[in-house]
Amino acid sequence: MVTLTIDGRNCTVPEGTTILQAAASIGICVPTLCYLKEINEISACRICVVEVEGFERLVPACTEKVAEGMVVHTNSHRAKTARETNLKLILSQHDGDCTTCVRNQNCQLQDLASEFGIIDNPYPKDVAKNDWPENSYLVRKASKCIKCMRCIQVCDKIQTLKVWDVMGSGSRTNVGVRLNRKFTEADCALCGQCITHCPVGALSVRDDTAKVVEALEDPSITTVVQVAPAVRAAWAEHLGLSREEATVGRMAAALKALGFDYVFDTNFTADLTIMEEGSEFIERFTHRDQYNWPMFTSCCPGWVRFVKSQFPEYTTNLSTAKSPQAMFGAVAKSFFAEKIGVDPHKMRVISVMPCTAKKSEADLPNLKDACGDPDVDVVITTRELGRLLKSYHVNVKELGEREFDSPLGSGTGAAVIFGATGGVMDAALRSAYYLVTGSNPPADAFKEVRGMKGWKEASFEVPGAGTVRVAVASGLGNTRALMEAVKAGKVEYDFVEIMACPGGCAGGGGQPIHEGEELADTRGNVLWNLDAASKLRYSHENPDVLALYEQYLEKPLGHKSHHLLHTDLTQWEMPLNPDLR
Repeated sequence: MVTLTIDGRNCTVPEGTTILQAAASIGICVPTLCYLKEINEISACRICVVEVEGFERLVPACTEKVAEGMVVHTNSHRAKTARETNLKLILSQHDGDCTTCVRNQNCQLQDLASEFGIIDNPYPKDVAKNDWPENSYLVRKASKCIKCMRCIQVCDKIQTLKVWDVMGSGSRTNVGVRLNRKFTEADCALCGQCITHCPVGALSVRDDTAKVVEALEDPSITTVVQVAPAVRAAWAEHLGLSREEATVGRMAAALKALGFDYVFDTNFTADLTIMEEGSEFIERFTHRDQYNWPMFTSCCPGWVRFVKSQFPEYTTNLSTAKSPQAMFGAVAKSFFAEKIGVDPHKMRVISVMPCTAKKSEADLPNLKDACGDPDVDVVITTRELGRLLKSYHVNVKELGEREFDSPLGSGTGAAVIFGATGGVMDAALRSAYYLVTGSNPPADAFKEVRGMKGWKEASFEVPGAGTVRVAVASGLGNTRALMEAVKAGKVEYDFVEIMACPGGCAGGGGQPIHEGEELADTRGNVLWNLDAASKLRYSHENPDVLALYEQYLEKPLGHKSHHLLHTDLTQWEMPLNPDLR
């Protein structure tokens, strides 16, 4: 243990602790900008500089380790003056048009400028020009980049894709796509983790709210909206509602208040996905010699992009089942359009997703099975939904409870947990067990696949089928480790669930951003609690899903369900990892 003095207060901390951590342990806040614990500790911004007695220069608190007897002044005139100067220099290279920025009022740089009381800047503006592909799903504005390197470190250390890199040196240092590639040539999974960890508006997802407004304002268009499971755990975080107030019923009422004709729940097609994917797994498991192993889930488009670019030889191991989003669009523009007597070409299916990669999934050429048009027309993120509700002046606090519309609005507890890591596996095993044995397992029989651990594995006995070896991974760094182990023959599994974002969709790249907070676990627990409180906890017991098969699809893996609910993931290409070329 090391004892030091910080701002006149004694502090005892373990050896190896940084000044920043030591100060925080006794309630002293040292401002930071580029810092991300255990991810980006490079003292690039110099906003956290402090004065240490006996040191000639100011030192960055985020990297300087404590020493016995050290005397630190975090708020000395010298430290405050240096921070203000450093902040003004950063601001001089930043496009400060905050009112039209996607991160307005949720920007760490903006907060620091206010905190430091900066109302003018003597340094001349020298802002980089924006040069980015039009209509890109991920948008980078060089004019807003503060060169904090967070995006590089998150992509390297957490997701291991190394899309971003430092370009140039000295005053010409910038961030760009590694190997001087165009972004369209990069093997990016579009997970959006670089977006949620950028402290400013330099990285964002393409805004599609105008397309939603256009559909809502056109009286000739029937608008159908679906809401993904993980959205309900985060939709009101920036709208002034507590988690207790942000109910599913109030979310449905808010969407209706926007003017959507039909408000449905992607939980419905999450249950449908389990019926198809669970049946597919049983078919493969009972005919092992006809398939490649293990079978992988396919509902996360970031993961699908990852495997196609990093481990392309395993593409055929993916389930052929479409994601719940894609299944919903196909069912809405076929079964539901027929049911209500609407021309599917005059219907717009809008998805509210916690994910940035879902935007690219909706544009895939092989997802047009219902009527020839894209099955899903527009995808907006949870953040975009929040902006829409604000722009339409929807007072969410005053809204009452509302049920989802029928028949595509029902869902079971097994469906809602799709938004948490391990949820798809848990739900699939519940129904696979039933499909083999004819009886339900205990709803909580598969708890071993739950939790935030990045790579989990377990084995379960299914009477009549044998031992099923499963694995669950979330975050692409964990996924890469798992895939390399599979490839090397170090592990053997039958069924594997992968989510691109740490913690699953609950921590998705389209979820609300809270500086310095990782909320995937908190949001995931909301979903698990909703499952525990559900009257129905098995996908195969969803009455509307059963009715859909009886009235329209006939059976899982049948001719019509295969046409509408399955796809060939080899029909489109991904840029390969440069190391594989």
